[in-house]
Amino acid sequence: MTIFCSHCHRPLQAEMSCLPRRGKEVPRPSKPFRSTKSASKARRDQINMELQALRSLLPISAREKERLSYLHTMALVCLQLRGAQLFPPDCAPPVGPALSMELLSLLPGFLLVLSADGKLVYISENVAQVLGLSMVELLAHGDTVFDILGQQAQEDVRKKLLLAQEEPGREVTFVCEMRTSKAFQLQHGGNRAVVVRGRFTALRWPPSRSTTAFLALCTPVKRLPLDAGSQDDLFQSTHSLDMTFTDATESVTYHLGYHREELMGQSWYSLLHPEDADLAASQHRAVGESFGAGAAADTAVLRVLRRDSTWAWLHVSARRDGGVRSITCTSRCLREEEAAYLRARQHRHTPRSTAPP
Repeated sequence: MTIFCSHCHRPLQAEMSCLPRRGKEVPRPSKPFRSTKSASKARRDQINMELQALRSLLPISAREKERLSYLHTMALVCLQLRGAQLFPPDCAPPVGPALSMELLSLLPGFLLVLSADGKLVYISENVAQVLGLSMVELLAHGDTVFDILGQQAQEDVRKKLLLAQEEPGREVTFVCEMRTSKAFQLQHGGNRAVVVRGRFTALRWPPSRSTTAFLALCTPVKRLPLDAGSQDDLFQSTHSLDMTFTDATESVTYHLGYHREELMGQSWYSLLHPEDADLAASQHRAVGESFGAGAAADTAVLRVLRRDSTWAWLHVSARRDGGVRSITCTSRCLREEEAAYLRARQHRHTPRSTAPP
């Protein structure tokens, strides 16, 4: 029995091209998986659980953990991973969370470790004493050292780090302004200037970018006027109104090398660097014109000759004593980088005088 096609009335044994295309069984590609609301929520819940587990492992206080956002948590996790890469378990790190606050409190500043590309690897907990921000709060600004710097300092710091990287082991020192808490800015009128002294060191052999870190000590620059703090780096001297020495504390010997008896009767100007004589005269005139015990002290950054014929940078705060005809100077020794920063800052904030010295 022959069966005919209902469309063309030809036998089915004939060519089947007459069949409509919709009748062919064409395999269709599988549909992409489309997430449902419940599946999306399940994945988010799982991600949140993993982030909470990571947060619980972070070596910070429970109070700080409670305030962490998920993005902040990941930033801290990345910080810990960079530290683990540079300081593996079989390599004892020179710095790390194991340092106690008692030990850190003995340092004049906080410790900073950077990777070769400027990423933050470690900040010691006593950073809060200098900047008013904890290590966790600093990371809210970003995970590189440039994120915690003032805008003007970023390019200078980049150049210094490149210079140090070209010569591993060479110590570099520079001053930069770092971000601080709002309370600190309100109290002191801006960010904090910090002296950074450090070098790139290969932590494992062979040295490479992944095994090299910048280890540094960051100490705060003394603010104008003089900070009330350690007295170890300052001395006092008393002068008549023409700036002749009449007395000095014994600590002058440690800082300048002179015995106090050697200074009696000498003029302050005989010790000054010739290029700083006009600046000192301007300070002298301003102090001489002020009267009364409540008169504000005048400050200047000057170079003074030591007994060994080298120059000492001093931050000098001079005040005319009320009731007596004398001038008292409180002098703090500075690093050259600190002196350059303070001079530039003082120059920006002090109007130029047209009067001759």
